[in-house]
Amino acid sequence: MSVRVARAVRAWGWGTSGRRGASNFRLPPLGAVDVAELLRDATAAEEVSQEVAARRQPGQCSVLLFPGQGSQVVGMGRGLLRYPRVRELYAAARRVLGYDLLELSLHGPQEDLDRTVHCQPAVFVASLAAVEKLHHLQPAVIENCVAAAGFSVGEFAALVFAGAMEFSEGLYAVKVRAEAMQEASEAVPSGMLSVLGQPQSKFTFACSEAREHCKTLGIENPVCEVANYLFPDCRVISGHLEALQFLQKNSSKYHFRRTKRLLVSGGFHTRLMAPALEPLAQALKAIDVKKPLVPVHSNVSGSRHTHPKHIQKLLVQQVVSPVKWEQTMHAIYQRKKGTEFPQTFEVGPGKQLGTILKSCNLQAWKSYSHVDVLAAAEDTGQDL
Repeated sequence: MSVRVARAVRAWGWGTSGRRGASNFRLPPLGAVDVAELLRDATAAEEVSQEVAARRQPGQCSVLLFPGQGSQVVGMGRGLLRYPRVRELYAAARRVLGYDLLELSLHGPQEDLDRTVHCQPAVFVASLAAVEKLHHLQPAVIENCVAAAGFSVGEFAALVFAGAMEFSEGLYAVKVRAEAMQEASEAVPSGMLSVLGQPQSKFTFACSEAREHCKTLGIENPVCEVANYLFPDCRVISGHLEALQFLQKNSSKYHFRRTKRLLVSGGFHTRLMAPALEPLAQALKAIDVKKPLVPVHSNVSGSRHTHPKHIQKLLVQQVVSPVKWEQTMHAIYQRKKGTEFPQTFEVGPGKQLGTILKSCNLQAWKSYSHVDVLAAAEDTGQDL
């Protein structure tokens, strides 16, 4: 794996040229090697790659985590512009999106950046730009990457990083996804509620009673269900606003320790997002998805993606399915007692995934670092 990923690093740009053209954007070549060519070249090194991987100690390996919507903040990207090819990524993004994403990311306003249609592409590009910074400061981290995962829209960035699709293709799919989810969220007053519970918390029962409450208000087919599994006893519940209000009002009944409304525009990862399925499916059908060079874990199952065609289906299904992040963390970090944990790097805005990792696996978190996208720090400590 190391040799294959090393080749990907030397080619990095990860297909910013957009040569397969799912979006019909024919971007000028930036000196990047096509992913298909990369895969062909890597085949000859497969046996050597396996030998290198066998000699590598667990503590020398790395895992990359890509954040999702909600991590965006005005100023993100400022700490990345001095690194090679980052401005090229943003220039390519401007062609795909049709607006200046870098300007919006650097200067806001925050309310515009927070809109689903903008924040999903913004987090996607900032995360891949953070990979460029990490590669510049610690190239061995990329070379020795053994797994990647992304939260919600972050899964697209993880797949681009792993060579499953080109940058422009992934960004175009994210653009379509964000626009469709924005439209779906505006159709029904809905949202998301972060709930910190206890072992005795009754999430399923609470959601059921919240739906019944909505029916008494005349809401047909109300939605209220777990949308994100974050860490033990912590969930995000998504659905109609009336259902979320009911849960907050009756939180003690269900043994909820704390509830907090999230600053998102809709009930994501539920059937309220069903109108977004077809547009995203059509966008993904035009993409020639490849086998990832690095194992990438699916939000839908928590397990590694196994086949390119399954990747397309699962990315569509992800829009209306809960994000099984807690399950993903267990899958990535499960190991025999006494075995070292890999280094973990959160690439993108915010440290939310690091906080979740700490609650899922304290020992794994001790090898966690965050790649800062706000300040151009020179050090290589906990915040790169």
